[in-house]
Amino acid sequence: MDVGVNKIFPDNAVECASTPESSRDEIFLQLTKIIEQRQLTPNFQPIISMSTGEIFAYEGLIRGPSNSPLHSPLSLFKAAGQFGLLLELERLCRQVTLEAFVQLKLIGKLFLNVSPECLLEPNFRNGETLDYMRSIGLEPHRVVIELTENQPTYDYSLLLEAVRHYRSMGLEIAIDDLGEGFSSLRLWFELRPEYVKVDQHFIQNINQDSVKLQFVRSIQQIAENSNTQIIAEGIETHAEFMIIKDLGILFGQGYYIARPNAIPATTVSADAANSLHQNEILVYPRKNIAIQKTLATMKLLIPVSPVVPEMDNTEAYRRFSEDPALESLPVVKQGIPLGIITRNKLIEGFAQPYWRELYGKKSCTQFMDPSPLVVDKHISLQELSNAVVAAGQRHLSNGFIVTGQGEYLGIGTGHDLMRAITQMQISAARYANPLTLLPGNVPIDEHIDRLLESQVGFCVCYCDLDAFKPFNDIYGYRKGDEIIQATGHILSQACDPARDFIGHIGGDDFIILFQSHDWELRCRDALTNFAREVVHFFKPAHCDRGGYYSIDRKGQSEFHSLVTLSIGAVLVNPGIFGSHHEISAIAAIAKHQAKRMPGNSLFIERREQYSPQIDLIGSV
Repeated sequence: MDVGVNKIFPDNAVECASTPESSRDEIFLQLTKIIEQRQLTPNFQPIISMSTGEIFAYEGLIRGPSNSPLHSPLSLFKAAGQFGLLLELERLCRQVTLEAFVQLKLIGKLFLNVSPECLLEPNFRNGETLDYMRSIGLEPHRVVIELTENQPTYDYSLLLEAVRHYRSMGLEIAIDDLGEGFSSLRLWFELRPEYVKVDQHFIQNINQDSVKLQFVRSIQQIAENSNTQIIAEGIETHAEFMIIKDLGILFGQGYYIARPNAIPATTVSADAANSLHQNEILVYPRKNIAIQKTLATMKLLIPVSPVVPEMDNTEAYRRFSEDPALESLPVVKQGIPLGIITRNKLIEGFAQPYWRELYGKKSCTQFMDPSPLVVDKHISLQELSNAVVAAGQRHLSNGFIVTGQGEYLGIGTGHDLMRAITQMQISAARYANPLTLLPGNVPIDEHIDRLLESQVGFCVCYCDLDAFKPFNDIYGYRKGDEIIQATGHILSQACDPARDFIGHIGGDDFIILFQSHDWELRCRDALTNFAREVVHFFKPAHCDRGGYYSIDRKGQSEFHSLVTLSIGAVLVNPGIFGSHHEISAIAAIAKHQAKRMPGNSLFIERREQYSPQIDLIGSV
């Protein structure tokens, strides 16, 4: 049953928009006729187990008479609210939904939408609905009250008391549209429901949006800690289905599984059935490392009380003397920054003979830098770093002034800025290689562990450049960076972005985790493309000769061949390895075998079993 404006079928918006406006009296007459003559049609949409595909429950959804302005639940309940008939309409919706559920002999539980206002209504609480369930032969333990949020505030103590009352009768509680409404997280905390339904906004395109993915993962973690079961609403594509399944969300609902219908499906759609039996996982959407660079400068803010330009130098000197940690004093007039006084300049000045006597009673602006670096609080650390470099070296020692809408807020130091930038770069490098922007060591390890935990067969390929150091020595590190970037691009082009994961370990080493069945062909295509592209990085004479000479440490001439690409591949069957450490070790062995082969090479370790006592020679 649909009691609010949140749960409507997509075509309803079109219907509402295309329906001519009726007078208020006509709408009222139609609404009262619908209630009196029970002109409502319940639709049911399956909720399935994401692990087995079995139908766990149905959600009841209501529609008004077809070819009527009140056909959609949006219009129907809006009209009922305007005319004060919401409780009467909800009561009827419950009855027709319960009746149809029993008459259709549907299996599992029934999710029955109820507004919190109705939950607190005396007739509902006095057992009217419970008595009706029993009169039609439906046991209370098969019914889940799904609270649909349609107002911003509730009396949580009364709601909790009501929920306890209904639980004592055998009913269960669900919260609808988590993340969409006004206070659903508060409802979760207060009521501790048995089920929480994640709003479809966070499910749609979850395979492409790392923020949505993180939101749902966080909700899943909270659910596990609070004995709540999660239901993902609005699953509409194979990719969304596979991500939800991989996350371990217990239940799913959406058009991809089955559409709502007055005579609902008793099995999942063919597409969903195929997805259930696919032994693979999808690659999670990557975090955008640019997000790291948007950390606000407010992180560095030091709230230093400013001085006014009328303050004399002796008083400014006293401020520095009383606070040994203070390096700079901002000069501000009526909230507007005028300049900045540094400890070193003032104290060095006062150390000169007679300067204290000459300048002690004069304005502190005498020692002020009148052109300080002033930045807005919303500027990112990366932008601030660039601004410091562009403005001049002195601002690293002087520090900078932070403002909000042009008014002084505080100061920041160059030391704190450099430390934050360094920490940001170290953190980013763990998750994405700054040269190629491909995932780094942490996400590589995480994806390997996901594959192992999911008992999915895959192929791990360790890719490495041969004769790369001599190339760097002869052509320079900038050309070396370019050839690494080109290699990353070529290897990325060989991957199916939804199924195959590519990561950059560091230097000239890459890892690909293939689920594509044609992985060998993809590897050979990558080798062919690399051989074609790499010649552009060499001088024609070196290409003609097949390499070049350099002087080694002993002063002798040594010939080096052109840079080539080696790929060591290992087929990983479920149950053989237990961690990413073991995978990295066997992949490293395969890579060394590939590097023994001449030219651009692919070595495939085809053994089906491996000794569990692997010498861990490296870690991805």
